[in-house]
Amino acid sequence: MKKRVGILISGRGSNMRALVEAARAADYPAEIALVLSSKPDAEGLSFARGVGIATAVVDQAQARRDGLDREAYDALLHKALTEARIEFVCLAGFMRILSDGFVAKWQGRMVNIHPSLLPAFRGLHPQKQALDAGVPVSGCTVHFVVPELDAGPVVAQAEVPVLPGDTVESLSARILDAEHRTYPDALRKALAQVP
Repeated sequence: MKKRVGILISGRGSNMRALVEAARAADYPAEIALVLSSKPDAEGLSFARGVGIATAVVDQAQARRDGLDREAYDALLHKALTEARIEFVCLAGFMRILSDGFVAKWQGRMVNIHPSLLPAFRGLHPQKQALDAGVPVSGCTVHFVVPELDAGPVVAQAEVPVLPGDTVESLSARILDAEHRTYPDALRKALAQVP
């Protein structure tokens, strides 16, 4: 039986699209049941609606204006996920650091994709970090989410060469291509570890 997966996005949702495409296969273990965005104008929402996937928005800017702290915001995320009967969460360009309480509720049932070969270059701007460090290889990592940022158990990684003359933009584009190939397989592996 397919697991009901919710994907959290903040922007164009290109990794979400890769997961949606993979989930169309009859033997894929996930059904993408919800796309949840932190921004009401995120491009990925219109794609999801266009292919018949339920969407929801927990507007982070509005939450800030309403004086909600991180825990209160994350409680709204959790409510949206549980109301949609989500069993597993994928972060796909979701540009917020989640509270420890939220992470604890989804521990072992939530993965993220990060554009570096973790544990190298955690946090913000990992492509720039890789270029500044002069490494010959970078890539992407899908990992289980734990309270410590970008520190959870690795599900899958893909290497991408750093080429002479690379810019943040050119390296980021090559890593993103690798992410689109890696995330669907990693989700399959991660779901195999969930009871």
